[in-house]
Amino acid sequence: MQNIPSVDLRDFLSNDPERKEKFVNEIGTAFEDIGFVALKGHFLDQKLVEELYAEIRNFFSLPLETKQKYEDLTIGGQRGYISFGKEHAKGRKEGDLKEFWHFGQYVDGNSKYASEYPKNIEVEELPRFNIAGKEAYQMLEKTGIYVLRALALRLGLDEFYFDKYAEEGNSILRPIHYPPITSEPANAIRAAAHGDINLITLLMGAQGKGLQVQNHTGEWIDAIAQPDELVINVGDMLSRHTNNKLKSTIHQVVNPPRELWGTSRYSIPFFMHPVSNMKIDCLDNCIDAAHPKQFEDITAGDFLYERLIELGLIKK
Repeated sequence: MQNIPSVDLRDFLSNDPERKEKFVNEIGTAFEDIGFVALKGHFLDQKLVEELYAEIRNFFSLPLETKQKYEDLTIGGQRGYISFGKEHAKGRKEGDLKEFWHFGQYVDGNSKYASEYPKNIEVEELPRFNIAGKEAYQMLEKTGIYVLRALALRLGLDEFYFDKYAEEGNSILRPIHYPPITSEPANAIRAAAHGDINLITLLMGAQGKGLQVQNHTGEWIDAIAQPDELVINVGDMLSRHTNNKLKSTIHQVVNPPRELWGTSRYSIPFFMHPVSNMKIDCLDNCIDAAHPKQFEDITAGDFLYERLIELGLIKK
């Protein structure tokens, strides 16, 4: 496969059973083959996308000492600012060439998860940054719920199987800034080859070259979406839960050609996590004689904690 398949969520949302089944089959096949799709028909308004990109440019342009007011590594970087080079890919020592921000789940005081999730950190200097971030978070979460419903049907589960795990899940919206490269990087790239931790990732901002996906023959192919599309991929939790029926594909963000070193890159992935007590044990209907169980039983929370240590965001 040399291209990322494109699907349209409006097919799934239609009242036409054939269109709905078409979407389930298209996204299911793509996630079984390469683990990535480009998605049209999502709930993100283009005006909101443009506003959030403007606001994250404003934030990352602030003086470093201002940004560092919002950095709290005592919570494993789950909320607020994470400075340049702090995170590295699993198995690597070199920090990625990026800085980023984390918006987390928004729950009211009556939620049983209110005490579990850290509060979101608000940027005093940029009130619209906080508002646009929350709105984008909620629209991406809504989109992700429908994608998971389609995948549940593909897996032979009840359509709403994932709802109870994802609707108040430990999801993260991560605006990322890859600053200009000022000198030859020493064995570091903007984001080293990795698989995502979560159920699915919904990415705003894959309209230019940089993001690459490794297909099953080991080739790196460019994942480039149209302006009205999100790129969505399977994460390691969903891969484990489906006994690798749905593929969590290795991907990376490469450095630009030398003539473009002086430019920044921005992207905004939404990492859709379930609630921490979800068991991501391999589903029984994804195990048979030809596909023996590949992964040990574990909860989403324990799996996330292990990975945050591996990424350098939690120190043992």
